[in-house]
Amino acid sequence: MNSDETAQARARALSSPVRLRILRLCLHQARTNKDIADALGMNPATTLHHVRTLVNTGFLEAEPERRGKRGAKEVPYRSTKLSWNTPLPDAAPVLLETFLQEVNGLAPDEIQVMRVGLKLGEEDQLELLARLRDLVEEFANRPAGDDAVPTSLFVAHHLDTSAG
Repeated sequence: MNSDETAQARARALSSPVRLRILRLCLHQARTNKDIADALGMNPATTLHHVRTLVNTGFLEAEPERRGKRGAKEVPYRSTKLSWNTPLPDAAPVLLETFLQEVNGLAPDEIQVMRVGLKLGEEDQLELLARLRDLVEEFANRPAGDDAVPTSLFVAHHLDTSAG
């Protein structure tokens, strides 16, 4: 596969909220297809299709096989973190849908939100987004302590057409 085909295949792989949720599930701990299906409330055959797509595009990698509780062969998968720096054209709709699916069913006190209106020039907007990305990357690269729990962060920056 040439680099254009690889980029297109990766963009297609990331264009599914289900696949993005699978990557999040496998970020901090390896999970089998059954684990993934159970966590998402989906049929294992359906999730296996998504898992294979993510493996084939380098976003997930299989860890060594193991035997499950009943002796069945299990293959755990873990995120490679490749998705963090993979361009995704027109990402907003799929990322918003993924976010909405992930927070569905959470109690209001399980979601901390911040909303602020700003008036910034283009240079300041670019600086703000770069600094936010640097801060998030800094925390993402820190080693997790023994008391660490998986959390997610969703940041959206948009024009405020209603404020004029």
